[in-house]
Amino acid sequence: MVLKEFFKIIMLAPIISNSGHSQELTADDIIRRFNDLMTQPTVKSISRMTITTTSGNKRDFVMESYSADRGDKNLIRYISPTRVKGQTILMLNNADDIWVYFPRTNRVRKLATHAKKQKMEGSDFSYEDMGSGDTWIDEFESTRLEDEEIGDIDCYKIELRKMPESQSGYSRLVMWIDKSNFMAVRIDYYDEDEPDLHLKRLVLSEIRDIDGIPTATRMAMTDIQDNTNTIMEYSEITYGAEIPSDLFTERGMKAK
Repeated sequence: MVLKEFFKIIMLAPIISNSGHSQELTADDIIRRFNDLMTQPTVKSISRMTITTTSGNKRDFVMESYSADRGDKNLIRYISPTRVKGQTILMLNNADDIWVYFPRTNRVRKLATHAKKQKMEGSDFSYEDMGSGDTWIDEFESTRLEDEEIGDIDCYKIELRKMPESQSGYSRLVMWIDKSNFMAVRIDYYDEDEPDLHLKRLVLSEIRDIDGIPTATRMAMTDIQDNTNTIMEYSEITYGAEIPSDLFTERGMKAK
C-alpha cells in the first residue's frame, strides 16, 4: 500500500529438533514471513481510497501505485477526482525521503523529514504506513504473545516495539497473523510517546490468491482517537511487473 504492497508466500516447514519434536516458531520467524509477503520485488496496483470524516462525509480518490526494491521505492499517482488528477507522491528510503508533484504548478516539493508521520491526503494512512518497506524488520524488536483467534481465523499474535534509533511514528504495533498463510488480518498502532495509547487499527480482508500470493484486496484503517476511517480497495494488483527505474525520479513523477 503502497501501506505498504504484497508478497509471494514461502510455505514454512516445521523446524525439527534433534529429539524429533517440532519447535515453536519465534516472533522473528513469523514477522519475517509476513514481511516477505508485504515487500515483493515489484508491484503495480490500482486502488480506490474512501475517507470518512468525523462528520460522516466521504471523499473518494482513485490511485495508481508502483513499488520496487521490496518497498524501498514507492510512487503513487492520483487518477481522480479531477482536482488532484496527476498529483504524484514519491517515497524513497522507506519513506524517509518524500516528494510531491503538483501538476497545476508543474512543481515538485520535498517534504520535511518528519512528514512520514503525517496523514497522506487527509486519510488515516500516514506516509510511513504507505511506504515503509522493511521497517518492521529493521526498526522494531518482536515478541510473540499468546495465540488468539480473530473471528474464525487462528492467529499468531506478535508485538513489535520500536528500537531506540528508529524514526517511526509508533512506539509499538500489535499484529494478528493468520497461521495458514502468514498474512496479517489486524494491526494495532500505538502512540510514539505513550505506548498505551491506541491510535489506529488496520483490518485486512478479502484475501485473494494472486499469482500464488495471498493478498488483502481491502484494507480499512480506523483512527481510534479521531473516529475517522479510510478504506483502500484494490481493483488491480500485478506482481513482478517490469517498472523502469527512472519512474522513481522527478522526471518520472511528471510523466503522464
